[in-house]
Amino acid sequence: MADQEEFSYTDLLPLVQDAYDTTTFRKLTDEGVSTVGGPGGRTFLEVDSEAIRLLTATAMRDIAHLLRTGHLAQLAAILDDPEASANDRFVASELLENACIAAGGVLPSCQDTGTAIVSAKKGDLVLTDGDDREAISRGVYDTYLTSNLRYSQLAPLDMFAERNTGSNLPAQIEIESVPGDAYKFLFMAKGGGSANKSFLFHETKALLNPESLARFLDEKLRTLGTSACPPYHLAVVIGGTSAEHTLQTAKYASAHYLDNLPTTGSPAGHGFRDLGWEEEILEMTRGFGIGAQFGGKYFCHDVRVIRLPRHGASNPVGIAVSCSADR
Repeated sequence: MADQEEFSYTDLLPLVQDAYDTTTFRKLTDEGVSTVGGPGGRTFLEVDSEAIRLLTATAMRDIAHLLRTGHLAQLAAILDDPEASANDRFVASELLENACIAAGGVLPSCQDTGTAIVSAKKGDLVLTDGDDREAISRGVYDTYLTSNLRYSQLAPLDMFAERNTGSNLPAQIEIESVPGDAYKFLFMAKGGGSANKSFLFHETKALLNPESLARFLDEKLRTLGTSACPPYHLAVVIGGTSAEHTLQTAKYASAHYLDNLPTTGSPAGHGFRDLGWEEEILEMTRGFGIGAQFGGKYFCHDVRVIRLPRHGASNPVGIAVSCSADR
């Protein structure tokens, strides 16, 4: 009888550093958040529903109007790159001008103001006073009804008839229970352009060699085209314990939410970033000649490649992009 493996637990996506540790935050209020003593001498974080609503409303408004500094720096770098085409520079200049207008807080960065997607990690030492999903939904509702943001959600009345919900609800909300006394949120607004460029391919082990993978990606990535408004933040995920986890990982990776994954694998089976393939795929996309919509080099700002464990009979591949609105 073969020796049994000893039990060993590892997170499927173990971040070597929490993304929130390197994020700049601003304080909204002192109200609605406090600490309270509990059993066993433990201290709990108590969060009111109103605080969750306020946080959500503010975040959804911010991402509709403000771009991250890193994304803006990448756009500015196109203007300084002597290898960038005139078309690349034109698009970058227009996007920077658009960002300045959107930052005024009146018109959003894109007319498609997206589906509200909220992913949260709620510590087991966090107490709330109601249904957190309702408070989050109320925050989404408040922002979309008080800002110049389009309502894009269609409610099915039957199989074929639909009606706009008039509030951009429902939001997609996922709350994960984790150890600790912090409540952490990722807010996204995913428009139809970038969402429609999320792809899942069911491949086999035959893809897992450099020549086959490069040939596969060269073919599939060209089909992304420009309808989702490049330059893109591109994510490619190889493997996955399920189809839905592969696509979810690709979505998070395109938002740079998983940048702090390990860069090597292990027998424990966790996911990791492959920096070599990130550079190779970035160079591949520069060779397409598609550029930032009208020909050139900047089809992508950057690429994230994540390798996940897989079932031996499956090899899902996920591709996703974050568009020039980068919300």
